[in-house]
Amino acid sequence: MTTTEQPRVPGLEVRSIDYVPLRERHGKLWHLGPLWFMSNAQIATLAVGLISITGGGNLIWSLISIVLGTALGTFFMAFHSAQGPQLGLPQMIQSRPQFGYVGALLVWLFAYVQYAGFNVFNTILAGQAMSRTAHGGVKWWVAGVTVLALLVALVGYDVIHRAEQVLTYVFLAVFGVFTVGVLVTLHYPAGSFDLGGFRWTPFLAQFGVVAGYQISWAIYVSDYSRYLPPGVTVRRTFYWTYFGSALGGAWLMVLGSLLAAWAGQGFDTIASIDAAGDKVFDGFGAVVLVFSALGLVSVTALNMYGGSLTLISAADSIRKVRPTISARLLTLAFTAALSLAGALAATSHFLTNFNNFLLLVLYLFIPWTAVNLMDYYVVRRGHYAIAEIFKPHGIYGRWGWRGIIAYLVGFGAMVPFFSVGTLFTGPAAKALNGADISLFIGLPVSGLLYWWLARTIDVAAEIELADAEAASLETAGTG
Repeated sequence: MTTTEQPRVPGLEVRSIDYVPLRERHGKLWHLGPLWFMSNAQIATLAVGLISITGGGNLIWSLISIVLGTALGTFFMAFHSAQGPQLGLPQMIQSRPQFGYVGALLVWLFAYVQYAGFNVFNTILAGQAMSRTAHGGVKWWVAGVTVLALLVALVGYDVIHRAEQVLTYVFLAVFGVFTVGVLVTLHYPAGSFDLGGFRWTPFLAQFGVVAGYQISWAIYVSDYSRYLPPGVTVRRTFYWTYFGSALGGAWLMVLGSLLAAWAGQGFDTIASIDAAGDKVFDGFGAVVLVFSALGLVSVTALNMYGGSLTLISAADSIRKVRPTISARLLTLAFTAALSLAGALAATSHFLTNFNNFLLLVLYLFIPWTAVNLMDYYVVRRGHYAIAEIFKPHGIYGRWGWRGIIAYLVGFGAMVPFFSVGTLFTGPAAKALNGADISLFIGLPVSGLLYWWLARTIDVAAEIELADAEAASLETAGTG
């Protein structure tokens, strides 16, 4: 069964990986705008805007690469968002039609690593921000942030949406003033705005990390649109997600690049924000940092929520799991504990390699997003037998060989173009003086190969089965 009738606990979300029936659909489409704006508009995103500056690029070309990378990466992420209202499912469970009931574990493992990695970085930043402003040990603040995020994630979907709406309004006031201060009061090195100072390697490095960061949100998006009624159009769902995420992401990445250019070798995320804020007026840096910590709590909750769904999906692929509140609580607690352990054990070496982590995320999810979007929009055109997604021996099979092959071939084709700082530089990237264009290789290779392999899928038979199961899908669990 894909839906479950469960005892309701007031205030707590009941559903997890199961289908959301039409009678439970609610919410307004515009809610996606502030949710994805605020998810991106937090200071962890600042780190994404540093690559070009630290790699020897000048400021103006760093800003241009950020805008272009955001425009491209968010394009793919936003198209995933439109899947939620149409299918009523969280994002990663939708990988089963392409990769199989068991084969989807491949991408779920990578997704969970991403959730955990980002949460470690987010909670450390929040702990540092609060320690600098309210004093106390960083580790105690990290623990407090983790617990607060856990509570938000446990209440679930609706409270996350409401929290992001409130935070968006406050952000516009606080960071609006802060951004004006950064533009007006800070002084930048000579040549920062010289268009003649273009260099391919830092430009492409910045572009790739930005695009990858935006694409990395693709594993989240249907989680937060799946309760919307299917009557919302794909186009409007895309627009609200795209512009919310792109504006929030580009704003903070641009701020990161501006602060890095101003601070030079002495750049430190927390200290530089504090110093730049105090140039507006004394004490304003602390205001920015305290609010930033709240933003990091919200995005940490998003990661815990998504990590919980991913863990339940993975467990269900091995042994059938009833998606109850108890399952949500257990997987949320495990994800929070893992995040906390990682944050407490992390060293400054981890923080300095956050950009390498972003690149690895890009590499792992480029083939997945290509396969998933090609399947949804071109091959099956949004028609899925949803009940079959939850059957170990359903029509989608245990191993989706088409998706797995397309993923692995696409990833393999990208390897020569990898350029991950001092960790690894592929031969093609070396020939390009370290420039990383793997994004432009993995997307078409994986997407087109999957399309070619999927020619033998009997989509008409799947649609017929989906229609036959539709009524029972809606009435399941009502008894």
